[in-house]
Amino acid sequence: MSETSTKTSGSLASKLLPELKQIAASMGIKMPPKSRKADYVAAISQAGSAAKSTSSQEAAAPSRERRSKAQTSAKSSDKISTQNDEQATPAAEGTENIFGDLPRRSRNRNRSADRDGVERRPRVRREAEELSAQDKQAALEALGEAAERRAAEQQRDGEGDDENPRRNRNRRERNRNNRRENPRNRNNRRDGAPNNARADIVDVEDEATDEEVLIPVAGILDISGTNAYLRTGGYLPGKNDAYVSQQIIKKFGLRRGDAVAGAVRSVTEASVRRGQRQHKYNPLVEVTAINGLSPEESAKRPEFNKLTPLYPQDMLRMETTQNALTTRIVDLVAPIGKGQRGLIVSPPKAGKTVVMQQLAMAIAKNDPNVHLMVVLVDERPEEVTDMQRLVKGEVIASTFDRPATDHTIVAELAVERAKRLVELGQDVVILLDSLTRLSRAYNLAAPASGRILSGGVDAAALYPPKKFFGAARNIENGGSLTIIASALVETGSKMDEVIFEEFKGTGNMELRLSRQLADRRIFPAVDINASGTRREEQLFSNEELQIVWHLRRALGTLDVQEASDYLLNRLRKTESNKEFLVSIVRGMQNNAE
Repeated sequence: MSETSTKTSGSLASKLLPELKQIAASMGIKMPPKSRKADYVAAISQAGSAAKSTSSQEAAAPSRERRSKAQTSAKSSDKISTQNDEQATPAAEGTENIFGDLPRRSRNRNRSADRDGVERRPRVRREAEELSAQDKQAALEALGEAAERRAAEQQRDGEGDDENPRRNRNRRERNRNNRRENPRNRNNRRDGAPNNARADIVDVEDEATDEEVLIPVAGILDISGTNAYLRTGGYLPGKNDAYVSQQIIKKFGLRRGDAVAGAVRSVTEASVRRGQRQHKYNPLVEVTAINGLSPEESAKRPEFNKLTPLYPQDMLRMETTQNALTTRIVDLVAPIGKGQRGLIVSPPKAGKTVVMQQLAMAIAKNDPNVHLMVVLVDERPEEVTDMQRLVKGEVIASTFDRPATDHTIVAELAVERAKRLVELGQDVVILLDSLTRLSRAYNLAAPASGRILSGGVDAAALYPPKKFFGAARNIENGGSLTIIASALVETGSKMDEVIFEEFKGTGNMELRLSRQLADRRIFPAVDINASGTRREEQLFSNEELQIVWHLRRALGTLDVQEASDYLLNRLRKTESNKEFLVSIVRGMQNNAE
C-alpha cells in the first residue's frame, strides 16, 4: 500500500495545478481558494482509498501520455478537461471490472487504456478484496458523479467530438461520404430536362404519382434540337407551353407538328423550394391522344418522306358565283389540283392579297373537307385581322414587327403540321404570303455560310424556303399537300429578283399578275398569256381541254390588255364557266361554217 501511495503522490506531483483542481473537484474535495499545489497533492493522497489508488495505478500509462502532450503543446482549458476525462475513464473501467453487475458509465475508451486495464486487472482484483463495503460505495459514488458531471459539460459545451480520435475519424468519413452523395441525390430529384451535355443521362421519364395534380393540356409539338415544347397558344412560343422530355417523345413516337393532348404536372411552391423544378414550363407526363388518334393507332402511321409523290390528278374547283371573276379565271387559265405547287407572281399593289383571299374562301366553300391553312409571314397587322375574319380556316400569322426568327418558326411548324395531317390521308392546302419575305427572314436568321449571291442573298438561306415549298405533293393512295405561295417581283430590289429566279422552276403552276392592268384598275389583273399549269391535261376532261386550248390560241394573238378585256367581258355575260365554254364552242362552229 505504501508503494502504491508513493506512486500516486509522484504522479500527482507531476500534474499541473489546474489538473489537480479538476481532480479535487471531481472527488468532492473542497480546498481554500489560495491553496498551493502541495496542498492539493496532500489532500488528494489522504482522501484517496485503495480503490482510488488502484485507479491511479491503472491510469499511469495515460498520465504519461498526457504529460508528454502537456509538455509539447500549450492548449486551452478545453484540452486539459479532455485529458482529465481520459484519466477518469480507466478508473471507472477498473471499478466496473471489480463489480460486474453495476452499469458502465464511461463514454469513451482508448485502445491503450483497454490494454493497460487488462494487464492490471489481477492486481486490482487482489487489492479490491481488502476494501470494505463502505469504501467501495464511496469510491463508486465519487467516480459516478465525476463522470456524469463531465458528460453534462461536454454535452453543453459541444466538446464531445474531440474526445476520441477514432470516433472523429469515423465521423469525418461519414461526412465525406454524405458530401459525395448529396450531388447525386440532387441530380436524381430533377425531373428529366438537364443541361444539354448530360441530357441522355439525367433525362428520366416523367411519371405521374397519386399526390401530384395533373392539368389537361393540348397543343402542337415543336422540336428544336434536344428541346421539345408543346405550343398551347398557337404556333409561337408562349408562357403556358409545356415541356416534353425525350423519353416521352421516344415512347410515343412523337414528331414535330403533332397535335398532342395529355396532362402536365402542376408545379407547386413546395417543389420549387426543394429545387425540383428545372424548367420554367410544366412537364408533360401523360399523353392521351395524338392527332385525334390513340397512341397505339398513331404508332402505325407512315413517314411523310417515304410516301410516293405524283402529279396532281384531282382538280380543286375555285368557281363559286358569277361575279367571282378571279376564281373563274383561275379555273380556266391556271387550274389548281390537289398536291399543286403554285406561285402567284405579283408586283406591288397588283392585288395578290385579294387573290389569296378569294382562293381561300373558294376552297372553304367548295371543299369543306380540305384542311385550309393560311400562313402570313412579315405581313401588316390589319391584313392579318382581315384574313382571320374572312377565311374559314386556320390563319397562322407573324406580323412584320416581330423578329425574323418568329417568321421562320411559324412557317416551319405550319408545314410540319401539314405533313402530319397528310400522313393520316387528309388533303391540306397552304396559302403562303409571301415566299419572298420568308426567304428574307431566313437570310437574316440563318447563320452566315460565307457564300453570298448577288443581291446579298446567302446561299444557305435559300434551302429552308425550298424545303417548305417542295413539301407540296400529291400522295399515291390518298392524301395531298397543296401549297400556293406568292412571290414579289418588280420591287426594285435585286434580292427579290434573285429569290424569284431560284423558285421559278420549282413550281408546277404559275399565276402572274400584271402591274399594267392594275394601274388601269382592271381587276383581277391576271396576265392570261403568262399564266398556266403543267400537266393540265390531267385536271381537265378531254372536251374541256380542247376548248381551253382553242381559247388560249385565240388569246395568244392579243396583247395583255386586249386578252384580259376580252376574257372578262365574256365571263360577265355568262353565269358559269361551263356556260362560257359552251359559248366558245358555238363560236368555233360558227367560224367553221
